[in-house]
Amino acid sequence: MSALLTTGAVLAFGVGLAHSLLGERYVLVRLFRRPDLPKLFGTDRFTRRTLRFAWHLTTVAWWGFGAQMALAAGAPAALPAEALQVIAGTFGVSAVITLVASRGRHLAWIVFLAIAVCACRNPKESEIRWLHPIDA
Repeated sequence: MSALLTTGAVLAFGVGLAHSLLGERYVLVRLFRRPDLPKLFGTDRFTRRTLRFAWHLTTVAWWGFGAQMALAAGAPAALPAEALQVIAGTFGVSAVITLVASRGRHLAWIVFLAIAVCACRNPKESEIRWLHPIDA
């Protein structure tokens, strides 16, 4: 079992949960109070629903990445190393975009960077060497 991949999975689940809960409470509710939301199809109801599901869809994606990392942590052969590289790259780019766009004020970039670092390890090789240093 890879401690780093497990940590990355927990962080991905946690950032998704925080994104949904805090987004509902502090972003979406305030946004929906605005009187100038676009009225698509005659009303702002479609706009509100689209914004809400798009917001929470991000959480679902992060949870999916977290589940893949948890799977790789428990059974390294279950996930190709390239899949972990994609996860690491996705969260790495997310960290850079969040850091630059918020000028460092939105602290999610730190969590995204930590997840990227946790995912960039290849447990198939490094875990085996650590567990059996004599055989390596």
